[in-house]
Amino acid sequence: MKIIITGSLGNISKPLTEALVQKGNTVTVITSSNDRQEEIEKLGASAAIGSVEDLSFLTQTFTGADAVYCMIPRANYFDPNLDLDAFTRKIGNNYAEAIKLSGVKRVVFLSSIGAHLKEKSGIIQRYNEIEAVLNQLSDVSITFMRPTSFYYNLLAYIPAIKNQGFISANYGADSLIPWVSPNDIAEAITEEISSPLDGKKIRYVASEELSGHQTAKILGEAIGKPNLEWKLISDEETLNGLISVGMQPKIAQGLVEMYAALYNNTLGADYEQNRPSVLGKTKLSDYAIEFASIYNQN
Repeated sequence: MKIIITGSLGNISKPLTEALVQKGNTVTVITSSNDRQEEIEKLGASAAIGSVEDLSFLTQTFTGADAVYCMIPRANYFDPNLDLDAFTRKIGNNYAEAIKLSGVKRVVFLSSIGAHLKEKSGIIQRYNEIEAVLNQLSDVSITFMRPTSFYYNLLAYIPAIKNQGFISANYGADSLIPWVSPNDIAEAITEEISSPLDGKKIRYVASEELSGHQTAKILGEAIGKPNLEWKLISDEETLNGLISVGMQPKIAQGLVEMYAALYNNTLGADYEQNRPSVLGKTKLSDYAIEFASIYNQN
C-alpha cells in the first residue's frame, strides 16, 4: 500500500512509520521540518516537506495514496497568541477537504477519548466537531482512533514532584485513569490501516487502567520516592496553578474542564461501554523507566 503519515516523527508517527515500512508498504511522512528528512529516509520512508495547514500541499501529497493517517499536531499552550480552537478546526477541515479532493478512500484519524461529547469536554471538544465533519465524507472508510490519557503527559508533573514532593491535580487520586502508550496506539493504527473497512468505525486504545494513587506509587518507585502521593485539588486550584506557570488562561480553563470531566466520568462513559477487549502491551511500569530517566536529567 501507498500510505501517507502526518505527525512527522512524533511519539506515535515514528513507531507507526517503522511498523508500516517493515510490512512492505510505501510510506511518505509529512513533516514541516527539513531537518527531519534524513531521519525519515533512514527509516525507509520518504519525506514530504510542508504544513498540514496548507490545503494545496495536503491535497497534492494525499493524491494517489491508498490510505492516510491524520492527526492534529501539538500546539504551544503557553503561546498567548494561539487560538487553539481555530488552529484545530482549520487542520481538521483541511484534512476533510484534502481527502475529498484527492480521492483517498481509507483514512485513520487520531481522535480522543471524550470525542462523543458535544460540550463540557474542555480542549478536546473540537474532536467531536472534526469527527462530525469527517463522517460527512461519502465513499471514504474511516477509523476514528480514540486513545485515552497518554503516559507522557505525566512528564508535566516532574516540576511539582521536585518542588512540592507530590502530584496534585483535579482528577486521579482514588479515581481510575485509563492510560495509554504511544507505541500501543501505533500498533493499533497499523492494524486498522492495514485492514479493509467499509464505512466508519470507532476504536478505543488503552494500555492500563490505574487510580491516581496507583499511578503515583509506580512512578515513585521508579524515581526512588516510594511514598510519592497523588493529591486531589479543586478545579480552581488547578486553574490557578496552570496560569501561574504561564499557560494561556483560556487553554488552562479548557484543560481543567477536561480533567474534571475525566474525574466525574463524563469523559470516559463511552469508553467504558466500548472498552477494548485487549489492553495494550506497554504498562506504566514499563514507561516509568523512561519517566525516571527524564526525571533524573532535570
